[in-house]
Amino acid sequence: MCCCTTSPRPRSASSGSIPVADPALWWRRLALTLAAAAALPAHAIPSFTEVRQDFRPSDTLVLSQEGEVVQRLRTDATVRRGQWVPLADISPALRAALVLSEDKRFYEHSGVDWRAASAAAWGNLWNQRTRGASTITMQLAGLLDGDWRQGPGGRSVVQKLGQTVAAQVLDRRWRKDQVLEAYLNLVPFRSELVGIDALSRTLFDKAAHGLDDREAAVAAALVRAPNARPALVSQRACGVLRDLQQRPGQAAARVDCDALDLFVTAALQRRAFGASEGMAPHFARYLLRQQQAVPGAAPVPEQVASTLRAPLQRFAVQTLAQHLRELQGRNVEDGAVLVLDNATGAVLAWVGSSGQLSQAGEVDGVQALRQPGSTLKPFLYAQAIAERRLTAASLVDDSPAHIATAGGLYIPQNYDRQFKGWVSARTALAASLNVPAVRTLVMVTPDAFHRQLGALGLPLRESGDYFGYSLALGSPEVPLLHLTNAFRTLANGGNRGPVRAWPGQPGAAPVRAIDAGAAFIVGDILSDGNARSRTFGTDSVLATRFWSAVKTGTSKDMRDNWAVGWSQRYTVGVWVGNASGAAMHDVSGSSGAAPIWAAVMGFLHAREPSRVPTAPKGLVRQAVQFGPLQAAPEGAAPLPLEAAREEWFVPGTQQARFAIDAGPADDAVAAKRGTSPLRAAPATAETADEAPSARILAPVPGTIIALDPDIPPERQRLQFVASGGRDLRWRIDGREQGRGARSAWPPWPGRHQLELVDARGKVHDTLQFEVRGAGVRAAGASPPARR
Repeated sequence: MCCCTTSPRPRSASSGSIPVADPALWWRRLALTLAAAAALPAHAIPSFTEVRQDFRPSDTLVLSQEGEVVQRLRTDATVRRGQWVPLADISPALRAALVLSEDKRFYEHSGVDWRAASAAAWGNLWNQRTRGASTITMQLAGLLDGDWRQGPGGRSVVQKLGQTVAAQVLDRRWRKDQVLEAYLNLVPFRSELVGIDALSRTLFDKAAHGLDDREAAVAAALVRAPNARPALVSQRACGVLRDLQQRPGQAAARVDCDALDLFVTAALQRRAFGASEGMAPHFARYLLRQQQAVPGAAPVPEQVASTLRAPLQRFAVQTLAQHLRELQGRNVEDGAVLVLDNATGAVLAWVGSSGQLSQAGEVDGVQALRQPGSTLKPFLYAQAIAERRLTAASLVDDSPAHIATAGGLYIPQNYDRQFKGWVSARTALAASLNVPAVRTLVMVTPDAFHRQLGALGLPLRESGDYFGYSLALGSPEVPLLHLTNAFRTLANGGNRGPVRAWPGQPGAAPVRAIDAGAAFIVGDILSDGNARSRTFGTDSVLATRFWSAVKTGTSKDMRDNWAVGWSQRYTVGVWVGNASGAAMHDVSGSSGAAPIWAAVMGFLHAREPSRVPTAPKGLVRQAVQFGPLQAAPEGAAPLPLEAAREEWFVPGTQQARFAIDAGPADDAVAAKRGTSPLRAAPATAETADEAPSARILAPVPGTIIALDPDIPPERQRLQFVASGGRDLRWRIDGREQGRGARSAWPPWPGRHQLELVDARGKVHDTLQFEVRGAGVRAAGASPPARR
């Protein structure tokens, strides 16, 4: 009996066979014979530099002026690629794991592992299962050229030979480290993930340089079978991890495959690589849309330079979030901030939402349409001044108005029916009085003002007739972006220019939108703290230590709150509200957007001055005096409507004195206008028993008072005025609220019954009125106790 091993009989040389003892030589000769069919395209392999330059991540990085990444935004939905990672920034463990798993003789062969190829061919000849012979270099050749890429049925003989030749060309032209670097950045790992940066950030939530042995083993296992079941990935990763632990100089450790299986299952389910990351997501989307809209625009690049200032953007984001947290409990969760450079129109900061504080963080508050409220008034007064209908010193009547319209009477109201009588246009605009603004619009006409707003770039979808006289109070909807740029027009002397998001952005030349003199006068008014004090007080948050002009605004039902203004170099716009349109609770112009505006302006001018602008040529500055409304009592000094001052005028409109020639006014008229009667009351010797019956002069029965949310609540008062009687007391809903013929009451939302009684409790007059405004208390709730 013979004990020996047998092998197939070798074929003769005449039959074209080679000795079985040298299969590698047979394989090499066959490859060289057929290589000519694929040699020409193989020599078209690109260089490493060309591959690196042609690489395009699925994300675009938006850079600030300082070169800092302010936003990473996904721009390719077909694949998930991260940034190109240099080999030096890839974990050594991953490099070792990949070579051990895919190509153990990577650093020894010349692109093709002939030993492995011959073993694989021999195994295939005898239907033996062997390890694949495809090297990392050959796989890279398939990634670089689609001709060598494996299809559903595997590669054809020509493809395999072309891939073999291409791998050898690659090995001669590229260094080994370049081959490995390119492969790790181009290889598909799982599902849509391509490249090591996308894999490590998605599955392991870290950069590629931080992968440990276990994570590297999983990554290497995914190269061989990207979409395999977790159990198979875990099994292969366990084998790779064992090989890693057995490397020379590596401390021996037992591999716990059960624990690795749990780790793999969790990793394959993780999706940590968000589609967007940074502090300017809304601006990044706006920037890329604008760039792609330019005719002949190139594909979205890997990096995009922008006009943003990273420190300013960061401060604006933090300030908005901090202030909204301070307003917790007042039903306000959204806001937006925009900062423009006056000279260039460059966007220096763009905060579209409050981020995690919002339930609609994807909504861009800078571009959303919202009602601007009183922030449209500066443009109205600028138009009236330019058309010589008004001057800053002109007197406007702040008294009840009934304006006939096609739909009936339009009756504008101030915040508490405390009409101030005749006031200058400067006071009316700075103090944000509603009735004078409507009277001004009557002079200008809604259609003309609508055209003026269009010239400023405000996108109004309806006509002037559609809005009517409510146009003066900000009834249309406009975006913060366009509103802020319109205020920038005032800052630039009436010249409107485009907003720019990146350096060198093409755009139209500035155009004249407002008369330069009128724009300057409006800016002077909005910077006047004394004129503003009648509504906001002298210690308002709007008062800055440097020159600035600002206007606040609040839409009806307190849904939107604004503060927009400018300094010598910057224009800042702030909106606060709710993306859902829900009303805020007790958020006024001085407590909503204004503190954010003041903080951002303070940051901009922490080390940069803001000087008073120079008046344009031709404007006239003249001292003015204001005459009394009527004759003063005998022996008393006249009572001027406003203090004497110097005022700016458009040429031809200046005058030294402004007065109203009015006849005697009775107590009721004077009281309703908020002024004291100027006639001396005759002395009487009446006793309490002989006192005439008293009556209520103001308010009148059925009055509906609409609170102005643009005015700080503590400054709002409803005036009660009575005539006749003595020792009068005012009772609201059965509770005493004041004494005397005149009394001021802080209005409280709801329906109320007002009673005028004397010291003995006798009711002389009674009426009902209603106060409307945001934050109306629930039915049956009582107002807070007065202190």
